Amino acid sequence: MKKLLLLCCMLIGLTTASFAQKMAATKPEEKAMELQKKLKLTDPQCKKVAAIYQESSEKFEKIKEANKGDNAKMVVAIEPLRTATIKKIKGVLTPKQAAKYDALVKGSKNAGGNGWSDGWSASK
Repeated sequence: MKKLLLLCCMLIGLTTASFAQKMAATKPEEKAMELQKKLKLTDPQCKKVAAIYQESSEKFEKIKEANKGDNAKMVVAIEPLRTATIKKIKGVLTPKQAAKYDALVKGSKNAGGNGWSDGWSASK
């Protein structure tokens, strides 16, 4: 019985780790395509959003390197990037899409997550 319980725990742990890696491995293009589905973006809008996410991801990597080990500094440095990313993406959207995007951003921020406004869920 103990072996079965241990096996179940290991399976749950591996599944969770695999899912977390998959989420962290989302590329800016993939994230833009997910947003395209949610907001019904046109192909040109999707390309622009992907470029914004790519730029944000690159800036995030620089912030992460500059603040290695100091999460408090990193959180402070990321907030202007997050705000700029939101503004740029909203500039690509129609008013109706922007309203839906605001709801997505609010939901992801409330969940404390790596969300639609971040653009850097992709670590290279």
